[in-house]
This record gives sequence, structure tokens and C-alpha cells, in this order.
Amino acid sequence: MSRTGIAIGAAVAAGLGAVAGTVLVGPVSPRNAAALRRHLEWLRPRPLGTKTSAGLGDRLGLATPGHVRAVRAVGGIAAIAPIFPQQSIREMTRTGRTPIEVMDDATWGMFAEGWKDGTGADADHLKTTADVDACLAVGFSMFTIDPGEHVDSAADTADAATLRERAAALPWADLADSEDAMRRRYLGQSVVVEHLTIAFDEATLLRAAVKYGRAVAHVARMARHLRQAAGPRLVELEVSVDETETPTSPAEHYWVANELNRLEVEWVSLAPRFVGRFEKGVDYIGDIGELEKDIAAHAALARHFGPYKLSLHSGSDKFKVYPIAARLAQGLVHLKTAGTSYLEALRTVAAVDPAFFRAIYAFARERYDTDKASYHVSAELGKAPAAKGVPEGDLPALLEQFDAREILHVTFGSVLKEAGPDGKPRFKDTLFGLLRANPEAYADNLERHFVKHLKPFVR
Repeated sequence: MSRTGIAIGAAVAAGLGAVAGTVLVGPVSPRNAAALRRHLEWLRPRPLGTKTSAGLGDRLGLATPGHVRAVRAVGGIAAIAPIFPQQSIREMTRTGRTPIEVMDDATWGMFAEGWKDGTGADADHLKTTADVDACLAVGFSMFTIDPGEHVDSAADTADAATLRERAAALPWADLADSEDAMRRRYLGQSVVVEHLTIAFDEATLLRAAVKYGRAVAHVARMARHLRQAAGPRLVELEVSVDETETPTSPAEHYWVANELNRLEVEWVSLAPRFVGRFEKGVDYIGDIGELEKDIAAHAALARHFGPYKLSLHSGSDKFKVYPIAARLAQGLVHLKTAGTSYLEALRTVAAVDPAFFRAIYAFARERYDTDKASYHVSAELGKAPAAKGVPEGDLPALLEQFDAREILHVTFGSVLKEAGPDGKPRFKDTLFGLLRANPEAYADNLERHFVKHLKPFVR
């Protein structure tokens, strides 16, 4: 597909109101993308409900054709419902993109591949009502609320006196509640949810309330704003508490879900913080047996309170996790990926222009210590090969080396924004030029990689 112009076939042209038998030709512009979504309902994002689904984030705006091919290869929408437009506000800031650019790039990618089976659109990790409004205005259908800044992870190790003090200071008015009323609802209660028995003594209750009380209040505020701003439009909400320091216990999940229900918040999926480490672009780090028990507990709670889907954030490349999550969630699962598509772009570049890939990798090593600050990663520069010491034929293998892979993953924003001595982009224009000159190679790499992601979820 040309990025400057596109021909629209006769049947589609008729659907756009043109005279039968004509072919429309026009630029790949925001106006024309909006016209396509307006007239072709399969390009308009819609809520996906509780169907097994996957968000296929695209940091560059060129990955949708490969994503479409991967979804088709595992059985299409009958097997797994796709979300092609997906990007977090943090990623948009780092890539210099806007919500409408994310939407339009996915639209053109779906259109070029002839995808007619529909899509969701995830406005990911939203923290403010302004974020909600910006994404609502351009047609996003799923809104992932990130209250991570309001989670008090220190509650996990606080003593009884500290928990009582912090519980008294919670925003009870925002929670439409009081501490006394909460204590009456929970203290001394023992609830059975499938194989789980959750007992609420004072420590368990106050730890859950202190850790997540402000987060629940924030989610409720954001949900009310979304409901009012959306009006009659159908949208869906995801709650994400995954980007926190400590895991979400079953009792904490129960408390959060129960309180959101009490506040009349409706959500389609929830991302808890699982045990172990879901780091960027690499497989699960931790005890698989403990993770299996953890997912089983969270899946039982999702069925009890919803049913709603468990959402796997930082979900790319977690090949140990997929069969476990698919089996235990019984189809109530959403996979969320983003940066792994950027890494497949770098894999494509490494094959067609090794010297340029080497330059990106050397720069990424320089930026890593700064850029890793907002990510949960454990790569170490000292364990990643130096750029100049890697033979040309071995450069693609850097994408399989743990430390090098994470370094490349989290420095994407710096790579895209770095300016050369002349003030022009140092890497971005060449990177995009290589990918646009080799679209089939990029799409093939994406299809191969994402089939491995999606296949375990096909029931």
C-alpha cells in the first residue's frame, strides 16, 4: 500500500456513495481514513465483550498488515478477537504520535489487507480525563484505566498501627463509604469462591483498602467521566493495576472487584499484578508453579464477579504463560502486546541494513540507563554485547539475547526522537524508509512471531 495514495475498488467505491463501476483514488489522509470508517462498518472499532481477545500494539504505525495475517493464520475472529489500534498515552508521547494517527494507521493497514471482520481499539494506560477525551474523540472503543500512581504498595509491609493510620486517611467521600461501614461489611467474613477461601481479618482488610483504596476511587472517577462523555456510544472499560511493585493477592482482587461493583463501575477486563516478573519483550521470570496457582485464583474471581477477562499486560513473548492462562481463564482472557512489534521491525532492519541496525543498538546502549526508569526490566549493560564487537552475521541474534533485547525494547522512544547534528531525525526517517521498502519482510516476521503468541489461546 502506498503511503501517499490508494485506489479504492469498485465495490467499496459504491459503498462510499460513488457511481457503480467507478474507482476512487485519493491520498492516505486523516479525512479519507475517517470517511472509510464512516462508510465501512468493519473498520469502525467496537466493544469486544468477553470474547478471547488480543491487543496488537503498533509503535510505528506499519505493523497492522502483519498483525492481520497472524490473526487470519490462527483462525480469524472466530478464534480470537483482535484489537489493531492500541497504544498507551506514554507510548504516544515517546513516539510523537497522536490518537488519530494511531487510529488511522490501523485503519489503512486493515483496509490494505482486506480485513472485514471488525476490531476493537484500546486507549491504553489512561491516567487523566483529558486522556480519555482525546481518545474518545477519534473513536477508540476500549479504555484502559491505569490507577498505578494511586496504589500504595508500601501497605504490603506496613505494621498494624501504620495500616490503621493510613486507612483513616483514605478518601472516604470519593469512595461513597466510611471506614466503619467497610469494617462491618468485611471483618470476620470468610468467602468461598470456587476453590478459594478468603478470610478478612483486620490486617487483610486494611492492607487491601490502604493499598488499593485510592486506586478504586480514581477508577470510579474515570469511569463516571467516560460514561458521561461517551453518551449513547458503546464503549468498554479495562482496569489495570499491573504496573505496581507488589503482586495483587486474591483478597486484594476480591476487595477491588467488590468495591468497584458497589460503586457501579462496569468493566470488561482486569489486569492484576501477577506473581513473578512480566518484563518487557522477554519470557516470564519466576516460579511457574506459583504463577499457575496465582492465575487460577484470579481467574476464579473474574468468573465470580463478572464474568470478566483477565488481561495479561506486558504480555508479549510470555510463551511459558500462554497455555496456563488460556486453560485456567477458560477463554476469559485478553493478551496485550506492543513493543514486540517494534523488535520485529528491528529484526527486519538487521537483515536488510546491518550497519544501520548496529548504529541503533549502539545508541540504545547509551540511552538504556535513562530510558529504563519507567519500566520493570532487569537487563544489564554489562551482560549485553558491545555493538562494535558483534560480527555482522550475528547482529540479528542480539534480538534473542536477553539483555540486548530488553535494551532495544525500552529505548524505542529515544531512537525515534533522536536528532542528528543537522537537527533532522538521526534514525527515524531511515528506519521507516527501510520498513516501507521491505513491507513483505516486515509482515512475514510479524506473522511468524504473532502466530506463536495467538495459537495457545485458540480453543
